[in-house]
Amino acid sequence: MSKKERFFFFGFGQSAKYFVNHLLNSRKKFIFASTNTKKTKNIYFKKKKFTSYKFKDNLFDKNLIKVLLNSHYILISIPPQKNQDVVLKNFAKLLKNSNIKKIIYLSATSVYGNHNGRWVNEKSKLKGKTYLGSRRKKTEKLWINFRKKSKKDISILRVSGIYSKEKNVLKKISKSNILVKEKKYFSRIRVEDLARIIHRVFLVKERSLILNASDDKPSTNTEVAYYAAKLLKIKKLNEVPISSFKNRMMKEFYKDSKKVSNKKMKNKLGIKLRYPTYKEGLNSIFRKSI
Repeated sequence: MSKKERFFFFGFGQSAKYFVNHLLNSRKKFIFASTNTKKTKNIYFKKKKFTSYKFKDNLFDKNLIKVLLNSHYILISIPPQKNQDVVLKNFAKLLKNSNIKKIIYLSATSVYGNHNGRWVNEKSKLKGKTYLGSRRKKTEKLWINFRKKSKKDISILRVSGIYSKEKNVLKKISKSNILVKEKKYFSRIRVEDLARIIHRVFLVKERSLILNASDDKPSTNTEVAYYAAKLLKIKKLNEVPISSFKNRMMKEFYKDSKKVSNKKMKNKLGIKLRYPTYKEGLNSIFRKSI
């Protein structure tokens, strides 16, 4: 990347913030802007000043257009809304006619749906039928169609369950001591590794990739929860069946079971994960919290 690379983030949540933090730690010279759903404002992140432009549904601050057109790299983390992608709905023509170098759309591994605990990779059938999985699947298709028409360099990252120092199973079970008893396989990714993956996709010469962003060890939530309990020296967890929960989204989440392969991601990007399994990831969080 050249000096003063310009980034634009549609959405400035956990993934984008950790990506910016990664750039700061790597001492890259860059500037960035983002969107939020409330109002345009100048704010600071880790002492770095940037502008966050209002963008909600079909309403947005017109001043963001010039900033967007002058950006080199775009990261989109806004989830689908009503089977639509709000970025494409509002900015497809602008993006098509721009000189933007690369766009990354953050999707989710929910597009794969239920594979009964078997391994899936980027060529696997997309069976996503849940509320979130079906929306992600439709939105990916929109971006792929746009990529074909616009000839733009647009990569899709199918992200597994993100955990971090702020949001993790250690905090959950220390508060509730509840374990959902289900033998379903899920994949995860520590947010710092996701930030490095995003950066590498922006850097790599290969165009328009579809990659899974997952760690090396898909596991059941039961296995992960008991490992966390061991670190916390919690002797017993209260096992509760998913059928006892009223939350629809949680019940849908446990309909799927799959092991997400990260082989293509590691081969294409030449990346070595700092937290290859939940054990390294949780151990690091636990040690720093003592």
